[in-house]
Amino acid sequence: MLQTATNNSPKPLKASLETGGQATQYKILFLISLVHLFNDTIQAIVPAILPILKSKMTLSYLQAGAIFFTLNMTSSLLQPVIGFYSDRRPVPYMLPVSMICTFIGILGLALSPNFYFTLLSVLFMGLGSAIFHPESSRVAFLAAGKRRGFAQSLFQVGGNLGQSFATIMTILIFVPLGQIGALWFTIIIGIAIFIQFHIAGWYKDYLSQRSKMIKKSISQQINPKKQKVIRCALILIVFLLFVRTWYHSAISIYYPFELMDKFGLSLNQVQMYIFTFAVSGAIGTFFGGPLSDKYGRKTILFLSMAGSIPFSLVLPFSDPFWAYIILLFNGFILMSGWSVTVVYAQELVPGKIGTVAGLTTGLSFGLGAVGAVALGGLIDLYSLSAILKIVSFLPFIGLVTFFLPSDRKVKEWYS
Repeated sequence: MLQTATNNSPKPLKASLETGGQATQYKILFLISLVHLFNDTIQAIVPAILPILKSKMTLSYLQAGAIFFTLNMTSSLLQPVIGFYSDRRPVPYMLPVSMICTFIGILGLALSPNFYFTLLSVLFMGLGSAIFHPESSRVAFLAAGKRRGFAQSLFQVGGNLGQSFATIMTILIFVPLGQIGALWFTIIIGIAIFIQFHIAGWYKDYLSQRSKMIKKSISQQINPKKQKVIRCALILIVFLLFVRTWYHSAISIYYPFELMDKFGLSLNQVQMYIFTFAVSGAIGTFFGGPLSDKYGRKTILFLSMAGSIPFSLVLPFSDPFWAYIILLFNGFILMSGWSVTVVYAQELVPGKIGTVAGLTTGLSFGLGAVGAVALGGLIDLYSLSAILKIVSFLPFIGLVTFFLPSDRKVKEWYS
């Protein structure tokens, strides 16, 4: 059994790769997860406040869509770029810089007088999120010790909870206060900046003590013959994340309209269905990582997709009562593999933690957003019910996880 090394003692390669060279840093993991909750809560402000901005600024649907598109594309597409740069030259104090960018963005959003100022504001918010995610995912990876699944789950669940707060923010803040209500979130970001400076200090110390040795060891041990297999596996993982995000978007965005049209439910009523799906997904995300630490990454990835198939297939034919139950279970099962996918990819390419985090959490979300737009176009051409029935078959694609390299093989490649 591997022993945890002290800060000053040399560590064998296998220990460095499997444990990050130290015991699990629970305080750092909790803090980075908390900031992830703050960050994604702030990102959720834009869809929550968009109807208010559209009415106040008399925006067209195209302009409203452009605001949301700018936020998502900036935060998604820049993540792999920033991750690639930070893999080569880690900069710990990029963490507080990310929150400073978000602070500028939310302040501008609260005081914005017109469309173009709003567009500039969400650009800063997207930039802040793009910097935050790959660097924070790296911190979670380095602070994980042996519990990488648990660490990534704790980190991801903060973001999932933040995203689920959009409905609550609309009801409690933006309906009574309007656009100016966004100013309250500058307090949250101020706290996040303070926390990020603390995490950056730990990150800087870690790099000075361990990163050069680990990076050198990894570069010496990678088997060149496995590069093609690794590349194909990574492409497959990004594709699977895209499929999962596409299905998640279909349920979150379009299924409420199905409930309203088919059963005559109100907007407030259907929001509770989506809230149930989001919260159960966050819980599934939290438990998926620790389960993968015990039973293996590939096993949990496969079960998270295969287990959601029966629930996905029956959802389009369910009444309002059973829809609650199905969304509760399906959200938990489907999202239990989310954080596991990130960890599996990072272990597949251990020398590119930031790049892989950007691809998995950033680019896949961007592609998922494009997929959601494509679904909307298909619904306009055909019908909502028909497209939702087709979407229910998407989890079947997840069965290709069977062809991913096993956890044992991945470890052998780097030993």
